[in-house]
This record gives sequence, structure tokens and C-alpha cells, in this order.
Amino acid sequence: MAEPSFWEDAKKAQSVIEKSNALKSWVHQYDHIEKGLSSLLSLAVDAEGDEEVEILSEEVVQLEKKLVDLEVKKMLSKELDSKDAYLTINSGAGGTESCDWASMLARMYVRWAEKKNWAVEKVDFVPGDVTGFKSITFRFSGAFAYGYAKSEKGVHRLVRISPFDSNGKRHTSFASVDVIPVIEEEITLSIRPEDIRIDTFRASGAGGQHVNKTDSAVRITHMQTGITVSCQNERSQLQNKETCFRMLRSKLYEKEVLEREEKLRLEQGEKKDNAWGSQIRNYVFQPYTMVKDTRTKVESGNIQEVMDGDIDLFVNAFLKEYS
Repeated sequence: MAEPSFWEDAKKAQSVIEKSNALKSWVHQYDHIEKGLSSLLSLAVDAEGDEEVEILSEEVVQLEKKLVDLEVKKMLSKELDSKDAYLTINSGAGGTESCDWASMLARMYVRWAEKKNWAVEKVDFVPGDVTGFKSITFRFSGAFAYGYAKSEKGVHRLVRISPFDSNGKRHTSFASVDVIPVIEEEITLSIRPEDIRIDTFRASGAGGQHVNKTDSAVRITHMQTGITVSCQNERSQLQNKETCFRMLRSKLYEKEVLEREEKLRLEQGEKKDNAWGSQIRNYVFQPYTMVKDTRTKVESGNIQEVMDGDIDLFVNAFLKEYS
């Protein structure tokens, strides 16, 4: 980077800077933990009284958490893990109940992303007939967003006493979560016009906005794979179409990479088989409170914390077991 000719090729220079920053993030995080441990060991020698020991114990817990975070981050070494992510939630059968459950999951993931200091953008949504969402898509932009978020792919099951049932009966609702990487660089994937179908429609949402007065929303279907993407967040149909094509290319590229990784996994005989799309987690509100991951068997009794975005317990356990 110190060479005089470094900026002659701006694209190459930017690539080098990104690699440099990625390496620095590892070094700085490691150095911070190492210095913290050294400092704690020095303080522990002279610690006196229960109060000082308690303070040191709390700092040890925080340092250990940072070490676990670094350990998990080290597992995010696959080709797509460092990318930003599109996360889509689709309500299952069950009408209003499932649409409300989709909105609860949307809130949970937004809070989780905010805790990780990721930027959150709502790309597309279809509101429920009464409440919640039939589907909603976010873009999460931040360090290793796809690497972490990919652990949430699958069906999420809710058991609770429905606020929409006057008889106070328990209901079971389902919602599926899909996650794809955001591929910003040029992808060498050819999408032939005859392989896709483009539909335009009136955007959803509150009336009176420009976005609701024209057929600006766009849906693109890739006929060979059945992959469908949609966007209605932008004001113009052209902008929504461009976003849709980016999402479609990303999804097709992810499919290609995952198929390649699966072939390699079978050749190497990896220890775990990860079944994407299956029921991955149960959220029980009544008669007791419990969130349990069906893949790792990790569970939490504090359902309110989980719904407020504290899901790293499940994400980290998944990455440790399946990476």
C-alpha cells in the first residue's frame, strides 16, 4: 500500500485495502484479548476482598465472551461468509396467526442485527390481511452478516395462547426463514431473457405514497430453478428491477457455491449433515417458556431475551457444530 503505484489501479487498490482491513480486524481483536488477559492476571495477584474479586470475575466473563466470539468468527471461513445478507421471512399456513409470528421474527432479527452494529434495510414486504407480514425481506450489511445469519435458515415454530382467539386456546404457527449472500462484485452468471418471467404490480403499504400509485413493485421468477425474488422498496420500477436482478444473481451464485461445497463435503466425509429448510427451532410461550434448537439441542428459558434479539447462543452453537 505504500508503493507510489498503488492507486494506479483503483479497483485492485480497493481490494487490497479490504483484505488489509480484514486481517487487521483479526489482529486487533486478538491483541485486545491478550492485553486484557495480561492485565487481569496482574490485577488478580493484588486483589483483596470479595468486592475486588467479584469485579475481576465479571471482567473474566466479559473477556471469555470476546474469546468465544473470536472462536466463532474463525469458523466463518467459507467463500460467502464475509458477505452481507438478504434475510426473508415467509409466514406459513395459518392466516393471521402466522403473519403475526412473521412480524415477531422480523422484530427479533432487526434487534439482533442492531446488537451486531449491522445496517438494516427493508427491501420488500407483503403485509398480512389483518396484521403482521405474509413475507418480508431485509438486507443486513455488516461484518460476516451472511456467515452468522445462514444459521437461521429453516422453519421456526411458535406455540402460544393466541391473542386472536377469544376462547384462549393454544395455537401453533410456522414461518420459514431464508438467507442469501449479497454479491456486489461482478458475477459471471448468464441469465437469459427466456429463462425469467418479470411481473410488475402495485406496491403494498400505507396509501397516499408515490410508491402505491404506480406498478413500481417487481417480481422476477427464474423458470429453471423456480427461484423467485421481489422488491418494492424503491420509488421506481427500474430501481426495483435492478435490486431484483442483484438478488437473483446472488441466489443463483449461492446455489452454485453450496452445491460445490456439498460435493466437497461428501468427498471428505464431514461429520455433520445440515438439512436446510427443516424445522430448526421451537418457541414455546405457554404452558411454559422455552426456546429450543432442534439441531444443536441448545435451549433457553428466557424467551423475552430471545425475542429481543439475543439469539447468539443458538447461532454460535450451530456454527461450532456444523462449520
